[in-house]
Amino acid sequence: MKRHLKAVLTAVLILTIFGFSGCEQIKKVYSKKKDGADSEAQSGPVFAVNTTTAVKGSIQDYLALSGDIIASSTVDTYSDAAGKVSKLYVAIGSRVRKDDPVAEVDPSRPGMEFVPSVVKAPVSGTIVALPAQLGMTISQVVPLARISGGTGLEIRLFVSERFISRIRLNLPCEISLDAWPGEIFRGSITEISPTVDPASRTMEIKVGVENPGSRLKAGMFAKVRIITERKENIVKVPVAAMLHRFGEQYVFVADRSDPAAPVSRKRIVVPGILIDGILEINKGLAPDEEIIIRGQSLLDDGSRINIIDRVAPLSAK
Repeated sequence: MKRHLKAVLTAVLILTIFGFSGCEQIKKVYSKKKDGADSEAQSGPVFAVNTTTAVKGSIQDYLALSGDIIASSTVDTYSDAAGKVSKLYVAIGSRVRKDDPVAEVDPSRPGMEFVPSVVKAPVSGTIVALPAQLGMTISQVVPLARISGGTGLEIRLFVSERFISRIRLNLPCEISLDAWPGEIFRGSITEISPTVDPASRTMEIKVGVENPGSRLKAGMFAKVRIITERKENIVKVPVAAMLHRFGEQYVFVADRSDPAAPVSRKRIVVPGILIDGILEINKGLAPDEEIIIRGQSLLDDGSRINIIDRVAPLSAK
């Protein structure tokens, strides 16, 4: 009996020792898992982002319009008598001087013979249009030829009523043409109509064009940017950097104070004008700061980031 009781007590003691040992092992495993979870919670997720640099430079607002290039001054030539065009002395592109013959008009009728009337150029210039053709019967109100009196060119444009307040004389213009791809010609507003067309609700303006090398021709189609506002020495960023949440407008800056663990920093900013995807920043950001332009939608102040790519900054011009 004593021997049996001793065996039972020994078994209970062994089980108790193993039980305590198992609890300690469980505690150790649980403690390791807890420490790992706490460490992961403290570090947080890492967000992949792209960055660029805020730039100090200029930005310009503009109106984009299009129109035809025309001669800056043209004069129509008329005959003093009605009749048939019996002779033409010029062709389109011909240079004429004042009082040079342009055409002859024969006013003769059946049973009546008259001396042909010679139509002379009223001004010196270039023939840019020639409505008259040989054998055509014309009257005194039909122009025989159109003469450009000078070498200057201009573009006739029509501005919508809602943009009239932005138009002023001498505003600079940038002009592009399909005939000269990639090249920009310069000009400025030289004339503004005093009235608005009630049918189209547009106002006519004219833009004088610089024509180096006489490469521009009357009749060409031109795309015109009228520069209505230009700001210098401002901070500008890609508009993709801007976020709008809960009434706030802000960007995220990449903080590299710890090179091994860069983080994002939230910056409340005051935006200015937005032109072609470029945003002016009036307040809240300094030039040359590294800003996040992609991957920032899930960021918060102090989020860990992994900078995948650094995009080339905007041009300062």
